[in-house]
Amino acid sequence: MSSLNLDDFTDLIERPDGGVRRDAEARRERQIVPPGSLGRLDDLGEWLAAAQSAVPVRPIERPRVVLFAGDHGIAGLGVSAREAGSAAALVREVLEGGRPVSVLARRQGVPVRVVDMSLDCDPESLPEDVVRHRVRRGSGRIDIEDALSAEEAEAAFRAGMAVADEEADSGTDLVVLGDVSVGGTTAAGVLVAALCGTDASVVTGRGGQAIDDLAWMRKCAAIRDALRRARPVLGDQLRLLAMVGGADLTAMTGFLLQAAVRKLPVVLDGVVTAACALVAQRVAFRAPDWWVAAHSSGEPGQAKALDRMALDPVLSHGVTVGEGAGGLLALPLIQAAAALAAELPETPAKPE
Repeated sequence: MSSLNLDDFTDLIERPDGGVRRDAEARRERQIVPPGSLGRLDDLGEWLAAAQSAVPVRPIERPRVVLFAGDHGIAGLGVSAREAGSAAALVREVLEGGRPVSVLARRQGVPVRVVDMSLDCDPESLPEDVVRHRVRRGSGRIDIEDALSAEEAEAAFRAGMAVADEEADSGTDLVVLGDVSVGGTTAAGVLVAALCGTDASVVTGRGGQAIDDLAWMRKCAAIRDALRRARPVLGDQLRLLAMVGGADLTAMTGFLLQAAVRKLPVVLDGVVTAACALVAQRVAFRAPDWWVAAHSSGEPGQAKALDRMALDPVLSHGVTVGEGAGGLLALPLIQAAAALAAELPETPAKPE
C-alpha cells in the first residue's frame, strides 16, 4: 500500500507572505517612478518579494533550468512531427549545447539540468546524473493502456519531489521548468481537457515542431480516446497521471508541488508544464501562487490551463519549441523586475 498521500500538500503548502507583499507594494508607491508605470514588472517584483519574504526583494542570483525528459507511446500513432522514441536525441542536443534552450542558457549563464524519467534509449548512452531518476523506458500508449503502473507513478512523483528538494537544498532561487519529450503535448492535452471538462478538439495544438492537418486529426483522435479513459479517475490525481500522463509529466507534477512546499518559485514554460501545474492545482489550491507563466506559446491547451489557474503569461512571442526556451526568454524580465523593485530610490520626504 502506498504511503504517498497527496492530500498532505494542501496543509504543507502556504501562500507567499501577504504581509510582505503589502510592504513591497507600499515601498513601490514611495519610489520615484509612479506605481503602474513599469507595467507587469511591478507585479513581478511584488510576487518575488512575497515568495522570498523579503523587502526589498533580493536579486535572482542562482536560477536554474530543470527539464524532465521522456518518450510517450502515443507518439507511435503519428501525432508528432518527430519520430516516436526520439526524445533522447533532443536530450543529447541539449547537453551538447545545440538546442535553443542551450544557447539562451549559455548566454544568460544559467545551468541546465536534464532529468530522464522515461526516455526510450539505453540508459548507459546518457550521463549518470541525467538517468539516475529514470522510472521506465518509454510510457504506455495512453489511448488503449495506462502510461504507468501505480508503482511507477508513485516512483516518478517521488522523483520529482526529490529533484525539487535537491534544487532547494543547493541554493537555487528560481527554477525555469520545461520538458524534453516526444508525444508529451498529446498527454498534456488529455490532462487539460479532462480537468477543464472540455472536448479534445479544444485543446489539440500543433506541437513544438508543427504537424500537418492529417497528423492533427490523428492527435485529436488520440486525445479523444485517452480522454474517455481518463474521465472516470478525475478524483484521483496520481491515478490520472498514471493512466494518461507518463513518467515525465508525473515527475513534473511532484516537482511543482514540492517546490511550493519548499517556497521555491517556478517559471512555467509551455503546454506540458501548464498541464502538470493544472494537476498540481487540483491537489493543492495554493500552489499556483508560487508559479509565474513565462509566455503564451499559442497552444490551445496551454491557454486553457493558464486561464483556469488565473496565470497571465509574461510574454507572447509564439515560441513553440518548448524545452524551457520560452521560460528563459522571460527570465531577464523577472530579474529586471527584482532589480527595479530593490534599487529604485524612494521619493525624498517633503519637509514639514
